[in-house]
Amino acid sequence: MEEQIAELVAQVAALEASSAGAAITNTMFAETFYYLTIPLMIIIHAGFLAYEMGASRLKNVLSSGVKNILAFAFMIPTFYFFGWWVYWAFPTGIPGAAGPAGISGLEYANAIALGWGDGAQYMGPNIADQASGVFFGAFAMFAATTASIMSGAVIERIQTVGFIILAIVLGSFAWVVAAAWGWHADGWLVTNFGLHDFGAAGLVHAVAGFFALGVLINLGPRIGKFNADGSANHIPGHNMPLTVTGLMLIIVGFWGFLMACVIVPGEAWSWFADKPATIYGTPITLSALSFNILMAIAGGIIGSWLFTRDPFWMMSGALAGIISTASGLDIYFPAMAFIIAFSAGIILKPCADWLENRGIDDAVGAVTVHGTIGLYGVVMLGIWGSGYPALQGAAGDAPTINFVGQVIGAAVFFLIGFVPGYVVSYVLKMFGMLRIPEGAEIAGMDLVKVPAHGYPEWGNKAPITAAE
Repeated sequence: MEEQIAELVAQVAALEASSAGAAITNTMFAETFYYLTIPLMIIIHAGFLAYEMGASRLKNVLSSGVKNILAFAFMIPTFYFFGWWVYWAFPTGIPGAAGPAGISGLEYANAIALGWGDGAQYMGPNIADQASGVFFGAFAMFAATTASIMSGAVIERIQTVGFIILAIVLGSFAWVVAAAWGWHADGWLVTNFGLHDFGAAGLVHAVAGFFALGVLINLGPRIGKFNADGSANHIPGHNMPLTVTGLMLIIVGFWGFLMACVIVPGEAWSWFADKPATIYGTPITLSALSFNILMAIAGGIIGSWLFTRDPFWMMSGALAGIISTASGLDIYFPAMAFIIAFSAGIILKPCADWLENRGIDDAVGAVTVHGTIGLYGVVMLGIWGSGYPALQGAAGDAPTINFVGQVIGAAVFFLIGFVPGYVVSYVLKMFGMLRIPEGAEIAGMDLVKVPAHGYPEWGNKAPITAAE
C-alpha cells in the first residue's frame, strides 16, 4: 500500500510539473505571438513611407517622408498616455460604466491602462504580467496605421505641426472611441446591435478615411490640381515603382495586423482554453485567415486590373480587397471573400473619380480605398454574414450579425471619423496652422522645410511649376 501511495504521489508530481511546463510554454507562445505582430505591422509603416514618398513630386519627397515618420513617433507616447485608457474606459459610452463582461469602465481602465499610479503595474516591467505590453504594442500599431492612412491624402500642402495635431486626434482618440464601441466585448454597438468588424474595416480604415475627408475639405486641393472649369489635372508622383513597392509592403504588414486581431487560447485572459477566438470571443482559425486574405488580395487586384490596367490602382485594389472582406475574414468562405474583393476592385477607381469630380484632391485615394471600401466591407458582412454570432455567448442570448446593425455601425464609424477631422482641421485653418504658404508650396516643401535633399545629384533647386 505504501509503495502504491508513493507511486501515485510521484505520478501526481510528474503531472503537476508537466502541467506547469505546458502553462509556461503556452504563456511564452502567447507573448511571442503578439510580440511578432509588432515588427510585422511596422512593415505597414515602411510601406506607407515608400508609398507616400513615391507619390510625391520630387520637390516634396522628403517632407512627405518626415511627416509619415513623425506620425508614427507621436502615436506611441500619446496612445500610451491616454489612447489605451480610452479603449478600456468607454466601451459602454459616457460616463464609462462597467460592461457586462466586466472588462471595461473607468475603474477598470484606471487600474490597467494608466502609465502611472495603480496602472503602472500593467504599463511597465512586471514579471507577473507577460501580455499587457505586447497587446498594447499591437494596438499602438493600429493607432499609427490610422495616422498613416490620413497622411497620404494630404501630402504636398499641409503644415507639419498641424498634421501632427490631426494625427494625434485621429490615432489616439477618434479611432480608439470607435474601437471601444465596436471592437470590444462590452462595446455598445456589439452588445446592442450585433456589430461585427473582426478585421477593423470600419473602425480603423473607414474612420481614418473619412477623418481624412474632413481634413481635405478644409485643406483644399494642391495648386494646379483643378482648372477654372472644375476639371482635374493628373499630378503624378516622381517614382511609381517606389509607390507600388510601398503598397506591396503594406500588404505584407496586413498579415501582422490581422494576426494581432486573434486572441490566443490557454491564458487567463483568453476566451477559450483550446482554440483561438476573435476579439468578440467567436471562434477563428489562422487557416481561415490564410485562405481568405490570399483570395481577397487576388480578387482586389484582378477587379482593379480589369477596370484600369494601372499598376497603382491594381495594388490599391489589393488593399481594397483585404479591407472589403476584413469585417468577415473570420467567417467567410474563400470564394465569397474573392467575390467581395473582386467587386471592391471594380468600384474602386469610379468611387475615387466621383470624389475628385467634387473638387476633393486626395493625393493617393486614401478616402476611397480606406473610407468608402471600409464602409462597403462593414455593410457587406451584414448581407452575407447575417445570422452568425456577433459575440460569444449562450445560444439564443448572444447578439447575431445583421444588416441593420452593420449599417448603424457604418454610420457611426463615418461620423467618428469625419466630424473630428473636419472640426479640428477647421480650427487649425482659423489659426493659420493647416496649410503651408502658397510660395512654399510652389517652390516645394523640401526646399523650405527639410534640411536635406532627396536627390542631391539632381541639384538643390526644386522646380517651381505647379504640376511638374
